[in-house]
Amino acid sequence: MTNAGTDDANADVREFGYERARDELVNVVKMLERGGLDLDDSLQLWERGEALAKRCEEHLAGARERVEQALSLTDGEDEDDEYEDEDEDED
Repeated sequence: MTNAGTDDANADVREFGYERARDELVNVVKMLERGGLDLDDSLQLWERGEALAKRCEEHLAGARERVEQALSLTDGEDEDDEYEDEDEDED
């Protein structure tokens, strides 16, 4: 159950790069583990952590997709090379 006000407060996270989101997430986790916050502050921090984790996942998914595309291109080139080698053997 998220609060629209909290979503607005975490809107800046959408602009973060992976490293910035990861570093801030690490700090959020440390603050939550340290404790001593009241319930409202803890919930706001938790929701920010969720937004940061989601942003990290978005970056990782994008990176994963790029790697898979690069690998599929490389696989396609390897297959083309194999066919070219077979053609040369027939000559």
